[in-house]
Amino acid sequence: QVQLVESGGGSVQAGGSLRLSCTAASGYIRRWYWAWLRQAPGQEREVIAAIDRDGSTLYPDSVKGRFTISKDNAKNTLYLQMNSLKPEDTAMYYCATATWVDSTYLPEEKAYRYWGQGTQVTVSS
Repeated sequence: QVQLVESGGGSVQAGGSLRLSCTAASGYIRRWYWAWLRQAPGQEREVIAAIDRDGSTLYPDSVKGRFTISKDNAKNTLYLQMNSLKPEDTAMYYCATATWVDSTYLPEEKAYRYWGQGTQVTVSS
């Protein structure tokens, strides 16, 4: 079982920034495929950032230019830097991982096998 521990959520005003962190056991961050997903009340969970083994990233248009996914292999930590936050970014945020993901499926929730417990992000107007 892969244990993922998320942190960094909280409440912020629109236009503000937050950085989420997801810590895993040694080696997983470097070798596996990673994503951040979010789920707002009444909505489906969606992938909002993904990163492959080589560090290539992808984002949906809703967060492109505002959110940045990154990883620090030495610290075994995945990050999501969120800038210019909007009230519609309010959701529970999850990190997730899989040993291998075809590039076609990086944006899809079903590609990821292991999940963190989630951290709440609330953006007020």
